[in-house]
Amino acid sequence: MLQNFSEIKVEAPSDKIIRQIRALITSGQLKPGDKLPPERKLADKFGVGRSVVRDAIRKLDFYGIVRTQPQSGTVISGMGIVALEGLITDVLNIEETDFHSLVETRVLLEVNAAGRAAERRTADDIISLTNALDAYEKKVGRGESAVEEDLMFHLKIAEASGNKVLKSLMLIITPDIVKNFNQLNVCADDRHNKTVQEHRDILNFIVDQKAEAAEKSMRNHLREILAFSQK
Repeated sequence: MLQNFSEIKVEAPSDKIIRQIRALITSGQLKPGDKLPPERKLADKFGVGRSVVRDAIRKLDFYGIVRTQPQSGTVISGMGIVALEGLITDVLNIEETDFHSLVETRVLLEVNAAGRAAERRTADDIISLTNALDAYEKKVGRGESAVEEDLMFHLKIAEASGNKVLKSLMLIITPDIVKNFNQLNVCADDRHNKTVQEHRDILNFIVDQKAEAAEKSMRNHLREILAFSQK
């Protein structure tokens, strides 16, 4: 009898805001270039604190849905990844995205991305990758969850590959990976220091333009999560 029941999932207020904004984008009521109301007005409208609105906007910015411009406010930048969330599920006509398939796809994409990034990286790419790694290390150092910062580092590698299709595919699977990471508590605290070092190794190989070493290092880095997804 017990197996007929399922866990009740409580949605965070910031996620509810993201869901509303995504629905407005997909319905065409919000278009690229449209400016969102100020945080204060949005907070009053949603009936939440400004920190909740700020968190939602930060996540939207992370996934490329909005652009936050100093002195200008927050502007819709395009469909982005949050608007595409669930695309895989819809296309495959399945009820739930298979975590192992997502991770397996991620490995295939990221190993190749690391190699291409080592061959094609620019000076700006190195700066972006270094900043992303620094952001991850700071969060880890404070003992905070750094799942998004971790994946941002990987997205920056895809960007440095110079292959826009590869980057887009990474963006499509990222939301489901983040969701599963959080639900399954994949990133245990005792692995963070090892992950930081692995990230540094990958970055160094990319900077030194050692494509084969970058690919091997990325494959080793993702080996544990691939094994975890097969359980």
